[in-house]
Formats: sequence, C-alpha cells, structure tokens
Amino acid sequence: MLKVLDSAVPIACWSCSIGHNDFTLFCPHCSKIQPPPGGDYFSVFGLQPRLNLDLAALEQEFHRLSRKLHPDRFARAGEHEKEWSLADTALINDAYRTLKDPLRRTEYLLRLVGADSGEKAVGAARKDVSRVPADLLEEVFELNMQIEEARQAKQAGDHDAESQASLEEAQQKFVALLDAVDSDLRVSWTVWDNGDEAARKAEQKKMVALLDRRRYLSNLVRDIKEVLGE
Repeated sequence: MLKVLDSAVPIACWSCSIGHNDFTLFCPHCSKIQPPPGGDYFSVFGLQPRLNLDLAALEQEFHRLSRKLHPDRFARAGEHEKEWSLADTALINDAYRTLKDPLRRTEYLLRLVGADSGEKAVGAARKDVSRVPADLLEEVFELNMQIEEARQAKQAGDHDAESQASLEEAQQKFVALLDAVDSDLRVSWTVWDNGDEAARKAEQKKMVALLDRRRYLSNLVRDIKEVLGE
C-alpha cells in the first residue's frame, strides 16, 4: 500500500539517538546525514504522493539536496557518512528522474498502490496481437504490413513515394492518438489526486489501460520513424 508522510516509521539517529521519520536524509535535530531512507520517492522530497506536481518546486528541492549531499562536504567525515552521501545522492537522482517525468511518475505511483501498470510488457507490446487496442486492430494490421513492405523495399534500394506518403500520414494519425492518451491521463491525474479511495481505485484501472495503450502506440510510431529513416 502507499506510504504517506504522516505514517512514516520513526527511527533513531545514529549520531544523536533522537528519533526521526525514516524518510529523512538528514537528522532534523543534529543535522547529521542519515543512511538511505526507507520512504518512497515522494517522501524523499517532502511531498505527498500526487500525480500533478509542482515541477519547479521539485527541481528546487532536488538541487538543494544535491548541494547538501555533495561528496566534497564529507571529505573529512567518517567512512560511513561518505558512503551515505553517495548512496543518498544516487537515491535522489533516481527519485528526481522518476518524478519529473509524467509517465514514469504515473507508473511509479501505480506500483506504490499495488496497481500493475503493465510496464514490463513494453518490448512485447508490438508483437502480441492480443494487446492491440480493439478499435485499432484493422488499422494496425494494415500498418504492420506497410512497414514490413517498406523495410523490404528499403533493403532492396527501392523508393516508393506513395508508400512513404502513406506511412507519413499514419505517423501523424498515431501521434495524434498519443496526444489524446496524454490528455486523458492528465484528466485521470486530477481525479486521482482529488478523489476518495473508491474514486482512486477506479481511476487506477483507467490509468493502467491508458498506459498500456500508450506503449503500443509509441512502439508503432517508433517503427514508422525507423522505416522512414527519422
């Protein structure tokens, strides 16, 4: 289940022995660096788990923590503090990369709440016919045939202007479909952020389906760009 800031487990600081929350990078009492915390990526930056984030504030906090964790600050510290500065730096780098990207942030939050976002299926999504969105089944079948024919023509050194124009048109359409998915995801973010438990559970299912659709469309667009030489 999702862990929120006010339910974090208190632990004792290794230096002053005073208890603090386990998502803390520095002891709030003696300011000593702490081992990599056990909280989630949101709590590392002092944030509640949300899908709509203030990215400017996130970046500001990331840079603030990066400066505090810089290895030069621990040149004369104990070995364990030096090790923690490196480990904590790696943690906030991973957390920042995840939270600043809207899709990675969505996938991460869904994992936190126990919803399978289906991201492990990224590589297989192109070839598994059962994963083709039902409303696109016929178009995808025809598109895959076009792509394969274009690849074969490219290998043979042939250039088919009509085929290229058709693929460029398909690319525009599927990019537009990707934009529509992103728009639907933004709506779901707001519903999830503001909803009660029941509303969130319903929205989680929608987001899982939208992410799955987006991966498939992204793979199609990638294949079109590849055969077009973009």
